Amino acid sequence: MNDLMPYMTLFAEENLFSLSREMLSYIWFLLLAVLLTGYAILDGFDLGVGILHPFVAKTNTERRLVMNSIGPLWDGNEVWLVTFGGALFAAFPEAYATVFSGFYLPLMLLLFALILRAVSLEFRGKVLSSTWRKVWDGAFFLGSCLATFLFGVAVGNMMIGVPLDPHHEFIGSFGQLLNPYSLTVGLLGIFAFALHGSIFLYLKMEGDFQQRLRPVMWRMFFVFAILFVIVTSWTALSIPRALETLHDYPYLWIIPVLNVLAVLNIPRAISKGIEGHAFFSSSCVIAAFVVLFITALFPFLIPASNDASHSVTILNAASSERTLAIMLLIALIGMPCVLTYSAVIYWTYRGKVKLEETSY
Repeated sequence: MNDLMPYMTLFAEENLFSLSREMLSYIWFLLLAVLLTGYAILDGFDLGVGILHPFVAKTNTERRLVMNSIGPLWDGNEVWLVTFGGALFAAFPEAYATVFSGFYLPLMLLLFALILRAVSLEFRGKVLSSTWRKVWDGAFFLGSCLATFLFGVAVGNMMIGVPLDPHHEFIGSFGQLLNPYSLTVGLLGIFAFALHGSIFLYLKMEGDFQQRLRPVMWRMFFVFAILFVIVTSWTALSIPRALETLHDYPYLWIIPVLNVLAVLNIPRAISKGIEGHAFFSSSCVIAAFVVLFITALFPFLIPASNDASHSVTILNAASSERTLAIMLLIALIGMPCVLTYSAVIYWTYRGKVKLEETSY
């Protein structure tokens, strides 16, 4: 890699450095949105499976089937989150510093939840004891549910803004982050991922277990739909900034329209027995949520609730022009590798889940 750096730098100087720092900043804002979308869709059904695990699986065999449905996939899906964090650190260090200095406790809780989920998958089958398995089953559910809830709370707080001082440091308290709006968004996240995960499980299972998942999909959809209406109405009525970009660029209204159509297509697809279409629609719903989220934030990365001039924006948080250009070159090389890896893994483990000697 070190031998390639001079050539990469030369390419960046001759091509990417022709772009302004402002343009590079906006490109990286969009790339972060792509990474976040990929993570939300792919790890979304992983987390949803973990949330549903103790409620849908009745026997040890069924619990193993549920865990093995995501066993070969979850670690690759988290690559999107790791890449997102690395890109945020390098492209927008000011935003990264604000997030990690102000929200240290929530981030440590999130890290704990993701580690707990991973450890639960690996440790559950190590000891042939029902008590041992129950402990790790509970940990699997707790890690998945807590991580999803914290993601939703974070999105809710970014939507309404957080108090920042002129140096972009968080001046609020942990309790302020647990406000009614953010908690409701957290619940929406749990049931959105649970719906996504229930459809994924239905596609991966067979027999009686698969048929028992059909009413689960319906229940998850109805709760999700209620929360979707509540959060959408609450956002439109109480956060005018969320609609400003849509008003400035009217063609972007196609996103919420498509979002609603995707939501409505989920029950239609389930009722017609085309669950693959339902999974595609739930993926589109999650992607639309991310796009609407970044649209609502633009041009901010971290809006300040106390004084807009204290906000962390795309431009005041961005790295130097040279850094952004070289990073973009690395992204142009690395992203196809990540996509190829994901495609190979999903193709290799396509079809129904089968338990083998090496299974969880």
